[in-house]
Amino acid sequence: MTETPALPTVWRPRTTRIVAYTTAGVILLGLIALAVVVPDQYKLPDRVLMVGFGALVAWILHMLARCRVAADEAGVTVVNAFRTRRLEWPQILDVTMNVGDPWPTLDLSDGTSIGAMGINGAEKTLAARQLAELQALLQARGETPDPV
Repeated sequence: MTETPALPTVWRPRTTRIVAYTTAGVILLGLIALAVVVPDQYKLPDRVLMVGFGALVAWILHMLARCRVAADEAGVTVVNAFRTRRLEWPQILDVTMNVGDPWPTLDLSDGTSIGAMGINGAEKTLAARQLAELQALLQARGETPDPV
């Protein structure tokens, strides 16, 4: 059984952040360079739109890279690409991640479920450790303990 981690704790994917921020930097810098070196037939509005498009792509990649799952004494904060959700410990019934799933699913007491993109299934060893830590916290802090 995994040891319950100290609170507060944050789980976030490593590879996703590296790839997203590197790609965002390359695209943004590339479009800035392109805006500078394009022929004179491209006027200022065209150049501004090139840089603006690069900034938009970089922002979208940032939104994907910011995903995380943070746990504290009161509950869990799930930060996905475009939505953040705060959950109290009793609201979370279970957390599961099957082989091949991109991220775990949190089953909630209101009958719904949400994905936790902050734990990335592609990082198999890291994801397994993070999932086990979250499950240990859920078992320790959830509303009802699992039957033995």
